[in-house]
Amino acid sequence: MSSFSESALEKKLSELSSSQQSVQTLSLWIIHHRKHSGLIVKVWHRELKKAKTTRKLTFLYLANDVIQNSKKKGPEFTKDFESVLVDACSHVASDGDENCKKHMERLLNIWRERSLYRADFIQQLKLAIEDSNSPRPSEEKKAVKRSYQKIQEEEDDEDDDYRSHLSPHNNDTAANLLTEELVKALQDLENAASGDAAVRQKIASLPQEVQDVSLLEKITDKEAADKLSKTVDEACLLLAEYNGRLAAELEDRRQLARMLTEYISSQKEALTEREKKLEEYKQKLARVTQVRKELKSHIQSLPDLSLLPNVTGGLAPLPSAGDLFSTD
Repeated sequence: MSSFSESALEKKLSELSSSQQSVQTLSLWIIHHRKHSGLIVKVWHRELKKAKTTRKLTFLYLANDVIQNSKKKGPEFTKDFESVLVDACSHVASDGDENCKKHMERLLNIWRERSLYRADFIQQLKLAIEDSNSPRPSEEKKAVKRSYQKIQEEEDDEDDDYRSHLSPHNNDTAANLLTEELVKALQDLENAASGDAAVRQKIASLPQEVQDVSLLEKITDKEAADKLSKTVDEACLLLAEYNGRLAAELEDRRQLARMLTEYISSQKEALTEREKKLEEYKQKLARVTQVRKELKSHIQSLPDLSLLPNVTGGLAPLPSAGDLFSTD
């Protein structure tokens, strides 16, 4: 992994995209250099403010990935990011639209559920987002004239947002934050401690002497005692490590249960919205079908001109101009 420097971090941040792979790759690099956490957060904050509006949310996703994945190795990033997150959230929200703010609020909910920050600090971040809703003076006085093409693009964006309502952050990453987290949690549990047959077999194969104090009476010499002591130490390490993994798995499963509850809730909301949309289009279809039916009936009631009688049949032809002025 490449060495750390401020310029190297700036370059990597400038190349950061909204894809999950891009966010995770840079996150791993940052965590690897966690001894520079203070400088990393300072540069991140500075580059966030310089980034284009469409990229700012991705910077928050990067911070989220770093904070969550570094907490087991140390609290450095959690503490250092705390000093700039209020300003960062306020800045991103003030430049972003309502869709952006929804994704930010969802991110804060995840932080609260996983106890990454104190509840009062999460509330500060939410207030920073809400306060950004106040229109700026220049926006109140200046009307913006939009071209037809711009209006169409905005409408297309709204349609895209509806279609990907539950799937957030900046198109790809934003829209799939909750789903990605859920899938990752399920994948992690595939290799959970409770399913580690090899370790369970090792534990089951431990000699009775390490589990039954009464058997110590059978030890009659120092060599046997030393051998058993070594076996007991190894058994303690094995069991302590396995118990730690089981405790971590238990917490992961609790977290997964919370995530599933949130996911089900979000799916129910999406279902309600889509049912409303379906009903709306059913009504439109009914109206169009009625118009089609009335039009067909109207067409059938119109006379068929091809069936009208020949009004000139059997009558003498009209005289020509020459006949009219003939002297004969």
